[in-house]
Amino acid sequence: MGIIVNLDVMMAKRKIKLQDLAEHVGISIQNLSILKTGKAKAIRFSTLEAICKALDCQPGDILEYGKNE
Repeated sequence: MGIIVNLDVMMAKRKIKLQDLAEHVGISIQNLSILKTGKAKAIRFSTLEAICKALDCQPGDILEYGKNE
């Protein structure tokens, strides 16, 4: 499993659209979509910080580790 991205869950809880979050964070919709689907290979701390600020959450609300079964 590895790292699980729960960005879509947090966006739903905060009732914010991808386009609106991208504008708040300052990254493209395409890059945010790649992160949201879990296909991103890396994330900058500054981007993670901006996402957490926009969604009023902690990094652990967005990223979690799942052990391989």
